[in-house]
Amino acid sequence: MAGSQAVIEIRQLFQFADFEEVLQLQQAIWGFPDIDLLPVRFLVVVSNVGGHVFGAYDGGMMVGFCFAIPGIKPGGRPYLHSHMLGVLPAYRDAGVGRSLKLKQREEALARGIELIEWTFDPLELKNAFFNIERLGAIVRRYHENQYGITFSPLHGGLPTDRCYAEWWIASPRVEAILRGETRPAERVDCAIAYPADIARIRSEDPRRARQIQKENGEKLRYAFEQGLAVTRFERGEHECSYLLEPWQ
Repeated sequence: MAGSQAVIEIRQLFQFADFEEVLQLQQAIWGFPDIDLLPVRFLVVVSNVGGHVFGAYDGGMMVGFCFAIPGIKPGGRPYLHSHMLGVLPAYRDAGVGRSLKLKQREEALARGIELIEWTFDPLELKNAFFNIERLGAIVRRYHENQYGITFSPLHGGLPTDRCYAEWWIASPRVEAILRGETRPAERVDCAIAYPADIARIRSEDPRRARQIQKENGEKLRYAFEQGLAVTRFERGEHECSYLLEPWQ
């Protein structure tokens, strides 16, 4: 693996040439056609209006990136929406994604921002584990077909249903998880399970994948309406489960 022994440097990006590299990585990671790419001029705006763009480098080569857009919640709370994070396939088990998220957290905390949000595909079980168990994000929202049908082969032609990860980056809970502390047992009111091989199912049997996506999306939305939140993610040999509990 190219990234297994690499020393990765995370840099905040400001230059036009760096943003062009981000554009190239979008194509390499997701296989997006030009119509689905976020253009360089958008990243210029992001970096100038209170957002940030970070690149991960192995020597002089950018191998990953992320960027976040500033937002304001009802009531005036500022937050960052982390819109995109991508890592080249050869570097996906080298901790690059975690390093990028920790840099986002560091920069946000330095500005007094305590919440970073992003969307993720609930069918991407590895991402779910990372977001919930490794970073400490919670989930209380589900949105159907958030970005419309895309041409990316990674989406398999399915609607882009998304969960919203809330990362309360200054909370004791998140700080403890980032330190690797053992988490006490939490009250679990329900569990919503996906087949552990959902990636294969999406590739080989899109109709069944769509059925699982739709049925579990309805379960998650109902649970959120009852005041529950996803606080844990459990991995098993045959299925993986989102675990939910009451959340204030």
